[in-house]
Amino acid sequence: MSETINWYPGHMAKAKRLMLEDMKIIDVVVELVDARIPYSSKNPDIDTIAKGKSRVILLNKADMADAAVTARWKEYYENAGATVAAINARSGNGLRAVTEAIQTACREKIERDRARGIQNRPLRAMIVGIPNVGKSTFINSFAGKAVAKTGNKPGVTKGKQWIRLNKSVELLDTPGILWPKFESPEVGLRIAWIGSINDQILVTTELAEKLLVFIAGRYQGMLSEHYGIGETTEGCEHPGTELLRRIAERRGCLMKGGELDTERAAGIVTDEFRNVKIGQISLETPEDIAGYTAR
Repeated sequence: MSETINWYPGHMAKAKRLMLEDMKIIDVVVELVDARIPYSSKNPDIDTIAKGKSRVILLNKADMADAAVTARWKEYYENAGATVAAINARSGNGLRAVTEAIQTACREKIERDRARGIQNRPLRAMIVGIPNVGKSTFINSFAGKAVAKTGNKPGVTKGKQWIRLNKSVELLDTPGILWPKFESPEVGLRIAWIGSINDQILVTTELAEKLLVFIAGRYQGMLSEHYGIGETTEGCEHPGTELLRRIAERRGCLMKGGELDTERAAGIVTDEFRNVKIGQISLETPEDIAGYTAR
């Protein structure tokens, strides 16, 4: 895997241009981020595109993340001026708070409309987010019917569509877009871990090895409990490789001749992380962000 992951297909550049055009008729921008990586899964282009608009940030897949860390992220983005809610679009947890969050973010606009005699006009919200953060699942759950196509591959939503969610909110869906260059290798790595970049362009074993080193360091005992392996790699030149070999051995990942099949083991690790079988894991905290000081 290269030092910096870049992936910016042409349709994403087009989507960005269309979003800028549509912003004129939008009251509020609702951005879905992955609760496991609320900073790395937040497209910095959106801050520029949505400048001056009311903002709602939804920490989706909160059930997959460390709850204590998610609470700190909620405070982090509220301090930055956004209205924030932690949700699980798939199960529906937290969705009742979304309409209230949108109305809270648009309170000044609603009051201005009332002063001008405009009553009960639906708020126009644009939903944005990078691929695979669960936008389509959120829309379907929120609207109560399958109005947006869903899929487990990045980039299933190709076009845009208006969706009447309820009497008070109309939603403009947009395709998931990444940005041309990730600001650091760590950001690209975290996005790859959650599956927002096509796995076919990545080195699976390297991805899994780095994930294992992270989990062993941040969530001590979790790998030992789930895989039944020792986590200590003191003095080991390549700790990630060693951890992956231990898992391959434990899970019986063998090739012909008895050699360990680390590629197969890497696939198991990545899949079990993404399906929360290893545990509820947050891949970053506000304290990990350069220049952040807890209030």
